[in-house]
Amino acid sequence: MAKMKTLERDLEFFGFGIHTGKPVELRLIPSDSGQIVFRRSDLGNLEFRISLEDIRTKNCTMLDTDHGKIMTLEHILAVLWVYGIDSVTIELNQEEIPSMDGSALHFARAVRRAGFKELKKETNLQKITKSLFIQEEKASISVDPDTELRITYQIEFEHPSIKKQEMSVVINPENFEKEIAPARTFGFLEDVPALQKQGLALGGSYKNTIVLDKTRVINGPLRYPDEFVRHKILDLVGDLSLLGNPVTGHFIAKKAGHALHLKVVRFLSENPDYFLPL
Repeated sequence: MAKMKTLERDLEFFGFGIHTGKPVELRLIPSDSGQIVFRRSDLGNLEFRISLEDIRTKNCTMLDTDHGKIMTLEHILAVLWVYGIDSVTIELNQEEIPSMDGSALHFARAVRRAGFKELKKETNLQKITKSLFIQEEKASISVDPDTELRITYQIEFEHPSIKKQEMSVVINPENFEKEIAPARTFGFLEDVPALQKQGLALGGSYKNTIVLDKTRVINGPLRYPDEFVRHKILDLVGDLSLLGNPVTGHFIAKKAGHALHLKVVRFLSENPDYFLPL
């Protein structure tokens, strides 16, 4: 058993929602509740707690309830999960977490510099004990026991700037901030009109998205030659955080995305015999 942690102090961020395009003020507020709680200040301080029943995916991971929604959870939740922050209030005045520069780097640096405070409450550390494999058409995710949290991700696009990329990395605070958190969201210019008709990508720009036309990256340089697959790892970490407690295991994803990530999370949440406490 390990102690739950919260932040030593408040953190404040300002940015724009990558899908809504709206300006957002975000605060991370230390808490001893033992939960991650979202608070919409624009809805009379209405609070939301994470429940897999309310999680949806639509080009992002969102908490969607009868009373309101919060979009693009994955980056901020990835940071909190990796740094072991399991008790905090996330207050925002819009329906979407700000995208910052399209990565999780701003959040990761700020959280680390703020410092952590242990609580009296304990959290369960869990390890994967049985393998599983979930496939949907050409996409798949397998999970195997491991002594650490390891992610191997493979993507493949016909685009000449991406092609086939694969990375395997142990997820810990040091590796995360150096190798994964700086990787930015990417998108294709030709997809923008269709996305915007769905009310998505309204805040996408060269400042928060790696944009590709049919032959090249328009707004380079890249931060890493394989920045695309690194960002997919970031998204998977954020989605795995929905499991709640820290976990060890090897997650191997091929051509996957938020929907398949969530399918694995739901399976593991509904089948606790795949876990043992550490």
